[in-house]
Amino acid sequence: MTEGSQRIRVTTGSRYDVLHTDCPARDMVDHVTSRWGIWVLISLRGNDLRYYELRESIQGVSEKMLAQTLRTLVDDGLVRRHVEPTMPPQVTYGLTEFGHEIGESLTELFDRITQRLSLPAAS
Repeated sequence: MTEGSQRIRVTTGSRYDVLHTDCPARDMVDHVTSRWGIWVLISLRGNDLRYYELRESIQGVSEKMLAQTLRTLVDDGLVRRHVEPTMPPQVTYGLTEFGHEIGESLTELFDRITQRLSLPAAS
């Protein structure tokens, strides 16, 4: 074991401790809350989108970062990738059941933020 890191054994039914550096859930939390991960999950919460539709819906994301973020979220089981065997192949992205659960939580968070921002400032 390297100095400064902590190994955590997680038994079935126990919760992960994301504050520990070696927690397996920490990587997924980092991916969801990454600069572009949040926006991908929010964009896909309504319906499945093709790559170019997703890129257009998220202003400011580069093709490289969108591809990297999608790959990570697919690996995490939050986003599913469907390829139609056409020429050229049509790739569609959508949320998995778990991705929908996370997307709902993010939507609640953004709703609270936007409601707070729309309230008049207290004098």
